[in-house]
Amino acid sequence: MIYPQNFEQKIGFDQIRQLLKEKCLSTLGEERVTDMAFSDRFSEVEEHLDQVFEFVRILREEDNFPAQYFFDVRPSLKRIRVEGMYLDEQELFDLRRSLETIRDIVRFLQKSEGEEEETASHYPCLKRLAGDITVFPQLIGKINGILSPYGKIKDNASAELARIRRELASTMGSISRSLNNILRNAQSEGIVDKDVAPTMRDGRLVIPVVPALKRKIKGIVHDESASGKTVFIEPAEVVEANNRIRELEGDERREIIRILVEFSNLLRPSIPDILLSYEFLAEIDFIRAKALFSEQITGLKPAFENKQVLDWTMAVHPLLQLSLAKHGKKVVPLDIELSEKQRILIISGPNAGGKSVCLKTVGLLQYMLQCGLLIPMHERSHAGIFSNIFIDIGDEQSIEDDLSTYSSHLTNMKIMMKNCNERSLILIDEFGGGTEPQIGGAIAEAVLKRFNQKQTFGVITTHYQNLKHFAEDHEGVVNGAMLYDRHLMQALFQLQIGNPGSSFAVEIARKIGLPEDVIADASEIVGSEYINADKYLQDIVRDKRYWEGKRQTIRQREKHMEETITRYQTEIEDLQKSRKEILRKAKEEAEQLMQEANARIENTIRTIKEAQAEKEKTRQARQELADFRQSMEALAAKEQEEKIARKIEKLKEKQNRKKEKKANKGQENMLSAQASAEQQARKEAERLAAIVPGSNVRIKGQTSVGEVMEVNGKNATVAFGSIKTTVKLDRLERTNAQPKQADVSAKSTYISSQTQDSMYEKKLNFKQDIDVRGMRGDEALQAVTYFIDDAILVGMSRVRILHGTGTGILRTLIRQYLQTVPGISHFADEHIQFGGAGITVVDLS
Repeated sequence: MIYPQNFEQKIGFDQIRQLLKEKCLSTLGEERVTDMAFSDRFSEVEEHLDQVFEFVRILREEDNFPAQYFFDVRPSLKRIRVEGMYLDEQELFDLRRSLETIRDIVRFLQKSEGEEEETASHYPCLKRLAGDITVFPQLIGKINGILSPYGKIKDNASAELARIRRELASTMGSISRSLNNILRNAQSEGIVDKDVAPTMRDGRLVIPVVPALKRKIKGIVHDESASGKTVFIEPAEVVEANNRIRELEGDERREIIRILVEFSNLLRPSIPDILLSYEFLAEIDFIRAKALFSEQITGLKPAFENKQVLDWTMAVHPLLQLSLAKHGKKVVPLDIELSEKQRILIISGPNAGGKSVCLKTVGLLQYMLQCGLLIPMHERSHAGIFSNIFIDIGDEQSIEDDLSTYSSHLTNMKIMMKNCNERSLILIDEFGGGTEPQIGGAIAEAVLKRFNQKQTFGVITTHYQNLKHFAEDHEGVVNGAMLYDRHLMQALFQLQIGNPGSSFAVEIARKIGLPEDVIADASEIVGSEYINADKYLQDIVRDKRYWEGKRQTIRQREKHMEETITRYQTEIEDLQKSRKEILRKAKEEAEQLMQEANARIENTIRTIKEAQAEKEKTRQARQELADFRQSMEALAAKEQEEKIARKIEKLKEKQNRKKEKKANKGQENMLSAQASAEQQARKEAERLAAIVPGSNVRIKGQTSVGEVMEVNGKNATVAFGSIKTTVKLDRLERTNAQPKQADVSAKSTYISSQTQDSMYEKKLNFKQDIDVRGMRGDEALQAVTYFIDDAILVGMSRVRILHGTGTGILRTLIRQYLQTVPGISHFADEHIQFGGAGITVVDLS
């Protein structure tokens, strides 16, 4: 139960509805916003919240969600339920685009298991929503056969329509040629001005002529200009052709209507299913609007529990947030908690201190949450669900109903006491106000007692002392205060739960400038004990705020220490992982070095066997190889130690000097090892000297044979087929095998991403019309040449060249050039209604 009837206006939810409607794409979503209602079913509310939360993630993470065509064609579909009614071209165009949108949304939410299964599982609630929705691919295909991509009836929608339009185009062309001939003759005779062109009057092609010369052209006068200085004549030569055009246009309209009626008859049995699909589209539009609004107010889904709880941190009134943001200000967030132990919060404090805003914030956010909207607060907040929300705020006096302000408050209290229970949330502003304070406070205390007995949850604002005392003495009721800076004399708009607040009446009166003697008299009337008690209360609140600030500072420091410790532990783990990785890479490099050394040893042995050397020389060579192997192992070990030392040196800066000494020592050992390998290197150099330009070689350990193109020091340029590469000589070996011949017929095409981007930008910026009027012949030809080249490059199917009529020289030159271009399939005059012989339409193949 929501009470009273104007509850939404009182808390400002009607403005939330309006903001949501502005974010809808169509009337489909706006209707859902209008029908949006409060729900007390936990599973339903949670499902709605999850849907919005998932759509917020889509807005943040996905760029390809189909949200371009949300058209409401339900009225049109309902209209054609009547036999003989049909959809017009625009309605059919909207139907096709919206059906395609429904199909694309369902595909997006129900991606196949083999295709981005992980992504699809991110939106389970929206996927369930799209589970039983029917898409109509055959219907879309049928519409595509009737309509062009731009929403016009295709020529081939039927054979009869194709025939009519061919005849219409032919007749229009003959009329255009006849009119141009008549017009040129009239211009040459001085009857018509040089810049005059045929125009349309009442659907017929006519020539504008000055009234004095109208009898020079035989024909029918159809109209005259408003000034009377021009008459529009239809030449007698084209009257019959124009009549035929009118007949063909009528035939065309009738054939189009026949096609649309035939399609509507085909569509009629599927209308109920299509309307259900549009309900899904409306729901998606509604959810999208809620998600966009949540992004605007930084809303989120708090920890939602199926019980009565209200534990909010940094909650913000969304309308106040949007209003202050326009002026560059921020809302002071609200921290509030209602639980089983403290169900009713009594808020006291100074006027204009934020009590009513606090009350409205609680009511609005809870109502938004149970309407399926995400709300602005901290993510660690907890929210529950209530069956009833009651509010009593503002002045409800009514002359017609004979209700005073206080009477209306009492009426609201009566209804609340009658209907509230443990699942209710009551919101009362200025509890007990509007009547004599003593009896008003007593009645308010008695009503508060009944609310507490019924274990109702609520937020109540008051100035009455007896209600503050009641909260201190009774379990389930707790005091709260809106804080006020007594030194700066301004409200802090912060809620502090645990202690009652002072109204700061004396301080505010003094700030406003009330005479000091009046303030002194008032203080004497209420007594010094009351004044002192109020001061003591203020001091308690101040001290509590101070120690609360200290406690928050300690908590923040502890949290910072924990984060620092965690960061150091993570860095230590990373250091250990880095050390292991360095050792692993060093071992791999050492193994690779050993493999190369073994390959060199084997090559030397093979050389010895081929030379059939003496035993003594063989033994000596083997001894040298053994020495070389030992030296290479020592060299690899030293290199490994050097790399480890160098990388650990970066991680442990304190040991820089030790590692440098160790590295230098490793360098010395490396030099001695290299000296011991000089003898073997000399022999290797003799072998490498055999590698000269023109010899066939291959890289050790590989089978591809290449030809040496050039030797430059220790490097050689080798051609492997069509690929040239530079390789160190010691990695090459001669071979008698011949390189494979490259297949010259094979071709590969590669278009860089930069070229693709350039083409895409050119296509976006390409204009299908070019105006060469006023240019000289060679200038116009050059411009048309570039224009046609670009049109073919970006894949245009049709372009228009505006050259004007004039003497016809430009037109002739341009058409002579167009005949030489192989990419052009056809060119002709534009329709006389759109420029006739002054424009050439070019169709590109």
